[in-house]
Amino acid sequence: MSSIFLVVVVLLPILGGALIPFLPFRKRVGMEIYIEALVTLNSVLALALLFRQPQDHFVLFRFTSNLTLSFRLDGMGTVFAAVISVLWPLATLYSFEYMEHEGHEKIFFMFYTITYGVTMGIALSEDIVTMYCFYEMLTLVTLPLILHKLTREAVLASRTYLYYSLGGAAFAFIGVVFILTYGTTSDFVPGGVLSLSRIGERTNLLLVIYVLCFLGFSVKAAMWPFSSWLPQAGVAPTPVTALLHAVAVVKAGAFTVMRVTYYSFGTEFLRGTWAQDIVMALTIFTIVYGCSRALKETHLKRRLAWSTVSNLSYILFGASLMTPLGLVGALCHMVFHATMKICSFFCAGAVICRSEREYIHQLDGFGRRMPKVFAVFTVSSLALMGVPGLCGFISKWELVKAAVATGDVLAYAGVAALLVSALLTAIYMLTIVVRAFFPGRNFDYETIRDVRDPGWQMLLPLVLFVIAMAVFGLHPQPVIRGLETIAARMP
Repeated sequence: MSSIFLVVVVLLPILGGALIPFLPFRKRVGMEIYIEALVTLNSVLALALLFRQPQDHFVLFRFTSNLTLSFRLDGMGTVFAAVISVLWPLATLYSFEYMEHEGHEKIFFMFYTITYGVTMGIALSEDIVTMYCFYEMLTLVTLPLILHKLTREAVLASRTYLYYSLGGAAFAFIGVVFILTYGTTSDFVPGGVLSLSRIGERTNLLLVIYVLCFLGFSVKAAMWPFSSWLPQAGVAPTPVTALLHAVAVVKAGAFTVMRVTYYSFGTEFLRGTWAQDIVMALTIFTIVYGCSRALKETHLKRRLAWSTVSNLSYILFGASLMTPLGLVGALCHMVFHATMKICSFFCAGAVICRSEREYIHQLDGFGRRMPKVFAVFTVSSLALMGVPGLCGFISKWELVKAAVATGDVLAYAGVAALLVSALLTAIYMLTIVVRAFFPGRNFDYETIRDVRDPGWQMLLPLVLFVIAMAVFGLHPQPVIRGLETIAARMP
């Protein structure tokens, strides 16, 4: 019976969100209560589902006898669903104060809430067909969010996002077709589903298809050379960019890459091949490339976006190691980066909302006028750098440990890239912090006298994120043990 909740937590935000423009809210607070209650209820149901861990599945729709839209909860789906369930209510609460003066709020919150259900559909997909369908739906429901402001920049950004996503979908679809052709089932199975008897002498062909599939799904994870759409998407309202960069779109890209690598193609088939070398080399290059672009970027949100490009490839690098330890590192960084990056984006959004300043050189002295926001931003910066005691250090340590354990020369190059990235991250993040708190002896604070910290709806999520970064950093063992249990099922 509990299997029905697999589809409830997917459809409830989709249907409830679709009703928002049509409900006659007398006051704005009524709309806020409805949306927050809807999202919170869905998160409670989802977290209860994660604790119960139902073993059966739920078929929503059957195309043919072999192709269905169906849901099942497994270890990897549990991790992604937990991240979504915890962060979405906090992001929604934050968005109320931010969107107060943005306009078209009902349309915004409709797509914002629907995106929750679609992302949950990706997390709970039982097979590659279901995952692909919801992956494409994610493009359709997030496109209006990027387009929300209807400015020239928003139109251009939404076009770029759409073109990249459609191209990536085409590559990914090729992988789906070949999995259905050469696999024993379309379901996700630890270790992969490819039938060696069906493959025969077509091993190199399947490796080519894997690389194309990896590239296709990694478009949403902003891996080079498909990374430029992500900084452009920063024109969207900050609640959107925070979810794009921390939870929904980019994590969905990384999640789907891990799915097809570990549960469809299988690491036994891929490990030690030229295909593994190609995808690993691309992730290593993107780690350094994203940090380098962040270092020279002067726009606050775009700098954080390039930082996301780099950090997402941390996850893809862990996945490309194709070992149980690599999977642990990838999942660990997926969880911890979501917390760190949504926190830093929400700090940036608070600055933009309260001061309308978007460039780093305009933030001199803000540490005194917005002490709460910039105290939180400092902690998130230290976590992204990998300072011990915060969660960023833990996930990076797990990735380095996994890379060293392989004994592979290319994996050692990945370790070097992680070290270079840590240095560059310290420079481009602490530059902002130093300017905010130490603007210079002759700085005139009267020029920013109207700047102040936001209200509780923005501050409460920030405080909770800081607590989470510290708790995960000081006591990560429960998370690591859970991820090791998931990875132990891999051959």
